[in-house]
Amino acid sequence: MGSTIAQKIIKAHLLSGEMTVGSEVGIRIDQTLTQDATGTMAYLEFEAIGVPRVKTEKSVAYIDHNTLQTGFENADDHRFIQSVCKKHGIYFSRPGNGICHQVHLERFGKPGKTLIGSDSHTPTGGGIGMLAIGAGGLDVAVAMGGGAYYISMPKMVRINLTGRLSPWVSAKDIILEVLRIMSVKGGVGKIIEYGGEGVKTLTVPERATITNMGAELGATTSVFPSDEITREFMKAQGREEDWSELSSDEDAVFDEVINIDLSKLVPMAACPHSPDNVKTIEEIGPQKIDQVCIGSCTNSSYLDLMRVASILKGKTVHPDVSLAIAPGSKQVYNMLAKNGALADIIEAGARILECACGPCIGMGQSPNSSGISLRTFNRNFEGRSGTKDGQIYLVSPETAAASALAGVFTDPRTLGEAVDIPLPEKFDYNDNMVIAPAPEEEMDKVEILRGPNIKPYPETSPLAADINARCSLKVGDNITTDHIMPAGAKILPLRSNIPAISQHCFTVCDKDFPARSKAYGKSIIVGGVNYGQGSSREHAALAPLYLGIKAVVVKSFARIHRANLINAGILPLTFVDPSDYDNIQQGDELSLPNVRKMISAGKVHLLLINKTQGKEIPVLCELSGRTKDIILAGGLLDYTRNSK
Repeated sequence: MGSTIAQKIIKAHLLSGEMTVGSEVGIRIDQTLTQDATGTMAYLEFEAIGVPRVKTEKSVAYIDHNTLQTGFENADDHRFIQSVCKKHGIYFSRPGNGICHQVHLERFGKPGKTLIGSDSHTPTGGGIGMLAIGAGGLDVAVAMGGGAYYISMPKMVRINLTGRLSPWVSAKDIILEVLRIMSVKGGVGKIIEYGGEGVKTLTVPERATITNMGAELGATTSVFPSDEITREFMKAQGREEDWSELSSDEDAVFDEVINIDLSKLVPMAACPHSPDNVKTIEEIGPQKIDQVCIGSCTNSSYLDLMRVASILKGKTVHPDVSLAIAPGSKQVYNMLAKNGALADIIEAGARILECACGPCIGMGQSPNSSGISLRTFNRNFEGRSGTKDGQIYLVSPETAAASALAGVFTDPRTLGEAVDIPLPEKFDYNDNMVIAPAPEEEMDKVEILRGPNIKPYPETSPLAADINARCSLKVGDNITTDHIMPAGAKILPLRSNIPAISQHCFTVCDKDFPARSKAYGKSIIVGGVNYGQGSSREHAALAPLYLGIKAVVVKSFARIHRANLINAGILPLTFVDPSDYDNIQQGDELSLPNVRKMISAGKVHLLLINKTQGKEIPVLCELSGRTKDIILAGGLLDYTRNSK
């Protein structure tokens, strides 16, 4: 029996475990990346582990999230990260160099290599045949220290692409179709591999758009073959020596196969407030819009923005529409400036933003009250834009640009003949915004620079013998990390300060949650299906840890958030019978008797007692030997230090 691409990479990097679905495997990590919203905490954790120098082939810290400097906090964080990088062997991508995933694809990613990043859209690297996985900051810190990264061996899903996209239909429409088919939880526990003759019609930037939004499926990662198209891209980046061919075997076995005929796809949009709420532009109709934002790690490549420039050239943005465009990297920005496309975009009336995440994480460009905003981003969760009642639609750059001109939802196929934008034979690369670390012999001379907003990792303690705590919050299905730990310009600067940022935890659901949790001292959260979907931000676990959360009981978890809860020492439990969700109310007195003894003995079935309602509720505590030991130790940081 042959192997899939992911199975080949995992086998080549396997450090522990058996490659059977559901079993835990530990893999060697070649590369890591962080961004500044998660990076400060990741590097504080790396320092706490006590390893003097990173042991990966390449680790890169990017500054792309918290670039709006309205106070000292973000600037201090950037200075701290830069000093840590210089001392500990990490490359530092300066503010303005671009969005982590776009730059890493351009300058550092290599087919066949493993990459984990403290950002959920790290799977973008799958566009060039990497096994690239989003993870919590502490997992990244451990990997930088030479430790293995652990996952449950996923199922393998093949998405077979046939045919060719019609003019004005884009890679964004492909991944929206996949989301329509599979849903935001359909990829949990799976790796998505793209194959078929249709793959040969897609450039690397188009493939990266698709793997980027695989995160919205809940998938472990997504991957494309590394073929001649990959080689051409890397050659154009001056990195042909980093290329290697990689594909699945002809007799590889997949757990699931989905067929998509590219020629049948049409322009689509993900409607509020979920990436899988997909309709065609024709179905939505010519509805009035207020704002268009083009960019993000999903759709800010040179090819994307050249297509946008060709649509806007010689025209003017509708007077009722605000159009903002953010190039994904300095490379993209510079090339647009040199070939005149940037002038076409500016002349049309677009507002040019810096090469950063910006509006995608609510960092500026929030729409007006109840405003309809078309965005080429990857998430449209309620309130994520910074406007609580904003109506956010996810679309392709072509649909976005056409609609910005018309002032209403517009199918780009109405624009006439599409302009063919070829991949450049040579990209205009210049890595002068990437700072190399100090040589190892000089690292002891480097001072780590800490600002007053940078606070230590929250205190942890080993798992108690029993947990007796009240239910401090009960929430429903598809709770995102934006619900748990919101982003935005007011909150993101507090990412280095867990005591301060915890005061915003779950406030979009219940403004009294932080105060109530602190008053309880210790408590338990109850939730529904797909709890913790979205971002990899470990702050969605660290803030609850600081507020005294001891366990989270839900119908099902999103992968990264469950891992982050374990890393924080918070017990992740699922209902045996989902209907038992109805047998707990906020404020109820709950008990997990003999919980430490039961987990130490490897028991999977625990009993949660609702003392208020006099009910016994069976719950599952599915921990491997290693994750069991992490929970018993009080979290991954304590476990790692104890294991040294």
